Amino acid sequence: PLKMVGQRRKKAYILFNLEPDQSVSGGPWFTDQDFESEFVEVLSQQCLKFLQHKAKSNEKQVSALHTSDVDPILKRTASFASSQDVWEFISKLGLSKVKLTIAHIEMLLDALVYDGKVERSVSATESDQSVDGSTSVKMYRSLGVDLPTAGLMCVPCGLCPVVHQCTPGGAISPATCVYMKEWLDF
Repeated sequence: PLKMVGQRRKKAYILFNLEPDQSVSGGPWFTDQDFESEFVEVLSQQCLKFLQHKAKSNEKQVSALHTSDVDPILKRTASFASSQDVWEFISKLGLSKVKLTIAHIEMLLDALVYDGKVERSVSATESDQSVDGSTSVKMYRSLGVDLPTAGLMCVPCGLCPVVHQCTPGGAISPATCVYMKEWLDF
């Protein structure tokens, strides 16, 4: 009998020379009905490392070309990689015994998008350049902190619920504020 991921008690049979659909087997993320979280985590980390490396190397290239004035749009656009590029990188690493497709890599990259670590964009292309014959390609880039946080943005007064009652010498004042003391001690 075939073990189904979604319905553990239901028995299903399949011919030995056929491969079950992913909705039944769970795809590469499942082994014997168990979700392989470590496998997914390792692959996700490698995808993120690839995108971070691409962003850093392209930043250096763009900076070398435009030494006086770095174009922020060119810098941002150059840091994108297609899901095909990421798939090729993961395939060359040989981390998986299971054959992964571009759709599998896009699942991992989409999870990184939902985690706020990666940005997704769609790029128009000619149909002969796309893998699946579509006229668009999903592009991904690592999200890094573009600008350092200014110290003034971290002042506790911006989030204080009683800031409108805070006055020097009053019952609530900057001199007696616990949050201000913690912020200054940091």
